[in-house]
Amino acid sequence: MSKPPLMSVAEARSRILALAEPVGEETASLLDAAGRVLAEDVEARRTQPPFAASAMDGYAVRAADARSGATLRVVGEIAAGARADRPLAPGEAMRIFTGAPLPDGADAILLQEDARREGDWVHVAPAKADDAVSPGAWVRPAGGDFHEGERLLRAPRRLSAEDVALAAAAGRSWLTVRRRPRIALLAVGDELTLPGDPRGPADIVSSNNFGVAALLRAEGAEPVIFPLIRDDLDALGAALEAARGFDALATLGGASEGDLDLARPAFGAAQVGLDFYRIAMRPGKPLSAGRFPRGGPVALGLPGNPVSALVCARLFLAPLVDALLGLPADGPPTSPRALAEAVDKNGPREHYMRATREPDGRVRPVDDQDSSLLTRLSRADALIVRPPFDPPRAAGEAVACIMLRGSQV
Repeated sequence: MSKPPLMSVAEARSRILALAEPVGEETASLLDAAGRVLAEDVEARRTQPPFAASAMDGYAVRAADARSGATLRVVGEIAAGARADRPLAPGEAMRIFTGAPLPDGADAILLQEDARREGDWVHVAPAKADDAVSPGAWVRPAGGDFHEGERLLRAPRRLSAEDVALAAAAGRSWLTVRRRPRIALLAVGDELTLPGDPRGPADIVSSNNFGVAALLRAEGAEPVIFPLIRDDLDALGAALEAARGFDALATLGGASEGDLDLARPAFGAAQVGLDFYRIAMRPGKPLSAGRFPRGGPVALGLPGNPVSALVCARLFLAPLVDALLGLPADGPPTSPRALAEAVDKNGPREHYMRATREPDGRVRPVDDQDSSLLTRLSRADALIVRPPFDPPRAAGEAVACIMLRGSQV
């Protein structure tokens, strides 16, 4: 029986995202809201500022009175958080500080550097223009930022620190957000041991589960690392059964086509409808995806090589988290970068080359692209995306790059 053709990265990601349904909602306090995904629009419960306020330290005046060389009588002082005890009459001024409400009758602020105080009188400094102060000068009008009932934040949206500050200013102490998707991570292999555990001569420390968990947590998910699973179909089947209550799961390893690669047989036994299992990419060709029946979790079978697992997690699992959170989901953004050195032509699979960034912004492929070398991946600042059969590229040519470490600069 012939194998199905390799699927493109874009089509595989599209099929994975089509399996996802947004998770439910919960409330979060402002202290816990940053980084969460807003599930309900935020409307202002108050007007900001709630009154016309001074933008600077100075004197509240009537602009018509504050002409060059005029002298005004100081009849009071207004600090932030206080209000004047009476309206401002013609020919008067009140000392005022930043953020304080203007008294009735005032329509401008005379800056303290444009004034000279002598006892109960303030002199308006001569100005080049006829009027030293114009109506509205240095006044923050009521509602200048927003008004009660105004829609300030639209869902879905990943909340930034600035968004949280805006919600607080709008009088909101709790926000409706998507709950964090729970994603089970199942590392498979007789050779695996946990960091710090005793190791046999043929054992390998399991790193994929910790790296993928870190990526998922940064994306806003709640990863749960299952105990290591041996190369046993029944053991893997039991672990899959235990993961049915999660929003998604990913097996790490066992995704290829050898006699001991059990991810696909275990998915089949659990009635996971596999959509595909071979991707035209490197690193990471052996990747599968499907969904458990009756609304069960989305299931991904990631490759076991450490670099392959982490690259596939970035390309497929991170967008899946976005889809589960109700966000627009797509692959990681790319930006053009100039090559620091020439690269040979690419083969038939889309290649994600690990690369470092030079001080001048150019990218240089690391010296060895083997999919087991975590040192090279840890050093990398970018993944150079080479399309299938991409021709040789000279130094200085622009290539598409996925910038790592959270920077697109």
